[in-house]
Amino acid sequence: MTSLSLKDVSKSYGTVEVLRNIDLEIQQGELIVFVGPSGCGKSTLLRMIAGLEHITGGTLEIDDEIVNDVPPAQRGIAMVFQSYALYPHMTVYDNMAFALKLAHKSSDEIDKAVRAAADTLQLTHLLDRLPKALSGGQRQRVAIGRAIVRDPKVFLFDEPLSNLDAALRVATRIEIAQLKESMPESTMIYVTHDQVEAMTLASRIVVLHGGNIEQFGAPLELYERPANTFVAQFIGSPAMNLINAEVTGTGDTTSVRMSDGGHADAPIASLDADKGKTVKLGVRPEDLTVTESDDYLVSAEVEIVEALGETTVLYFKAREGEDGLIAKLPGIHKIAKGTTIRLTAAAEKLHLFDGDGKSFLYR
Repeated sequence: MTSLSLKDVSKSYGTVEVLRNIDLEIQQGELIVFVGPSGCGKSTLLRMIAGLEHITGGTLEIDDEIVNDVPPAQRGIAMVFQSYALYPHMTVYDNMAFALKLAHKSSDEIDKAVRAAADTLQLTHLLDRLPKALSGGQRQRVAIGRAIVRDPKVFLFDEPLSNLDAALRVATRIEIAQLKESMPESTMIYVTHDQVEAMTLASRIVVLHGGNIEQFGAPLELYERPANTFVAQFIGSPAMNLINAEVTGTGDTTSVRMSDGGHADAPIASLDADKGKTVKLGVRPEDLTVTESDDYLVSAEVEIVEALGETTVLYFKAREGEDGLIAKLPGIHKIAKGTTIRLTAAAEKLHLFDGDGKSFLYR
């Protein structure tokens, strides 16, 4: 059983600390996705697992064995890079077979492994071609196949789709999902800046920011119960709206009021905030609906209308101290720019965050 454990792992370059206090437990068969903005440390963390970067502090264990000082080739890990890193003078077959030849496997073993991987990735008809004769998506599949033939304990993917165009990214993402289904016992760790890849591929997602883990959980858990405002706005597109609100009462629910007179009862009890305290109310654009009632959440002036057919996206004029609201409404809505409208949302879709940005659900 291949498990992977990081305990209090840190990474520094001189006096610059880029990762700190990383604790993760990854089980066999999981596909874990690291996401976060550029510079958050996700690729560095992946390279530390691979052995390509030295671990400054803490321990990395694979199958209960500490591997901090184990060379990359002896960790039982295969890595797929965003640049493919194929040998241009070798055929697809030889690229996939190269590592096995270095390991002095027999010709029969090599041929069996290469053809099995090629069949899984639908590359059999391309085995005699050179990389220059392949599309970007085909090259990436060859890079994945080169990893599969090694039968590693853990697969590492470092932004493997970032060099592909939009259509190829979707197709290759589906292929990776199908590959994972065909290899249910394989443990995979995948780095991306694309939250759609994270939400559709991951068993669990690690959200990194500023060298720290902000939240680690299942995709829908992060979407429905973000631990803080960073996760709330990073997961989901468009990002969650955050509205300044004042606490007006607490009990079985927490009552808040917005500056324009809108109000809500959020289903969060025993809020450790006094009346009059300012909090952030969060609501996702897709959870907002238009209302003409006096019982509304917030009102705002429409600044931009994007009529997309299946949805209408409304961008509202920003108010002082806030970003402009966004509403994503199903279907076609004929709303003119400059119109002030009222919006509401179901109570169970509301989130409350304190002055430090932490969700009150995680108190």
